[in-house]
Amino acid sequence: MPPVVIDIRNVDDSRDVVHRAVQALAEGRIVAFPTETVYGVAASALDVRGVERLLALKGRPSGQPLALAVKSLDDARDYAPDLSPLAERLARRCWPGPLTLVAPCTSPLSLAEQLPPSVRAAIVPGGTIGLRVPAHGFILDVLRMLAGPLALTSANRRGEPDATTAEQVIAALGDDIQMVIDDGPCRYGQASSVVRVEGNQLRVLREGVVSEKNLRRLASLLIVVVCTGNTCRSPMAEVLFRHRIAEKVGCRDEELEEHGVVVMSAGIAAVMGSQAAPEAVAVLARRGLDLSRHESQPLSAQLARQADIIFAMTRSHLSAIEAQWPDAATRAKLLSPDDFDIADPIGASADVYERCAQQLDAAIAARVEDLSL
Repeated sequence: MPPVVIDIRNVDDSRDVVHRAVQALAEGRIVAFPTETVYGVAASALDVRGVERLLALKGRPSGQPLALAVKSLDDARDYAPDLSPLAERLARRCWPGPLTLVAPCTSPLSLAEQLPPSVRAAIVPGGTIGLRVPAHGFILDVLRMLAGPLALTSANRRGEPDATTAEQVIAALGDDIQMVIDDGPCRYGQASSVVRVEGNQLRVLREGVVSEKNLRRLASLLIVVVCTGNTCRSPMAEVLFRHRIAEKVGCRDEELEEHGVVVMSAGIAAVMGSQAAPEAVAVLARRGLDLSRHESQPLSAQLARQADIIFAMTRSHLSAIEAQWPDAATRAKLLSPDDFDIADPIGASADVYERCAQQLDAAIAARVEDLSL
């Protein structure tokens, strides 16, 4: 019997289609979904029959695992409780999106232990699990309604090209699938990048939408220093931080990104593109550091989400960050390890800027000692 094909571009309300897809998956059927990369075929990871059908459809050899599609990083942690900080960084910056993250899955606390044994063997055959959060609204809606995750793989026969349209899915798989969700051509038309992360080591298993160069940048430790206008304290702190960390890892300041560390600054109430205060530029110039090319920027939702550590100058900055971006609260702290505010020198004398720079440098020196680099 040919599959049911539903073009979601032509429906007024996709909720009914979501319910139909969820029901089909709960009944052990195979559903083809659009994603931002290529079309995928999926079965409920809680249904042994569905996963068996998916494996038979793909002709996948033993030991070549299916990916597990989940709806969020929080869900991914349930299946891979031992995600390393590097893996967390990649997930936070790339999901939802075209990244399949392969991580260790040996913890007895992993929800993978509760999957049916044959499903667990298909998803975690060698102590690792491939996790994916697709950036497509329909499949995410299905995941939100489904009781568990999806076993997911590309919608093609083994050795054949990836399908980037529903028509290609039907031509490749035909009567062996029960439902096809059609949303036209995929946004990227290219497979996800597959990255294996163990501890602080990253290995690209397949370079897809995201290049290896960009993956390594996305995996960098990102430190963001925040003040009010991003023209005095935080720009000075950014340059001082970069210099101190470069000294610690043994490279030049401008080579720091090659060593996996990015330092940025921003302001709670900053406007885009302002220069650093002349006094701040002069104070750092006396230390042999260049602040002359700085351009201010506001702290954005994206920057707050991607930052690994946010250092705030004062308690009021910290409160503003926690109020506006609650998810960043656990990653935000005062720059001073002694828990004091660093006052704004704007409009003051050169001596005040000098004292501010000394405060900043002392606080940064202490913070850098605590960083695992």
